[in-house]
Amino acid sequence: MRTTDRQISSSAVFALLLSVVPTQADASELSAGIGFGGLQAGTVTHLAVSPHAGISWRINGNILLGVHDLLSVVPPIQIGGAGVYNSTIAALGYGWKNGDLSAGPSVAIYFMPACGSTLCGHVAGMAAGAHTQINAYIAGPLGVSVSATSIGSAGAALF
Repeated sequence: MRTTDRQISSSAVFALLLSVVPTQADASELSAGIGFGGLQAGTVTHLAVSPHAGISWRINGNILLGVHDLLSVVPPIQIGGAGVYNSTIAALGYGWKNGDLSAGPSVAIYFMPACGSTLCGHVAGMAAGAHTQINAYIAGPLGVSVSATSIGSAGAALF
């Protein structure tokens, strides 16, 4: 499949998704990005690449509904090997002309390298938590977003 075919296919799926979800044209937000940073499991911090995406829309007046997903990938070139962490968030919030505030539950699944002072292995599990986010639009559709997520972990060590 050529790159152009993949772009058209993903665009068609996205357009279909937006046509099924009841939304107002001027009240939806679609966000996506990629981050680079550290992820720590055990005593060693690992480099992680983290693409993320989210969508939110007004469901009634100023009431918002949102879904966000973050995938962090630990490349296999580091001590302990490869790993993956995925967090999905559903949020309910309130929006006004220049911003919005939302909060809701989150769930994460992970398979991460964890290294101590002498041993390295992997931990795997699932965790539930809570998420809050505030967006402030400072120049039309451009703005600043601040979010916080608290996750409690539960899982198994696979050494």
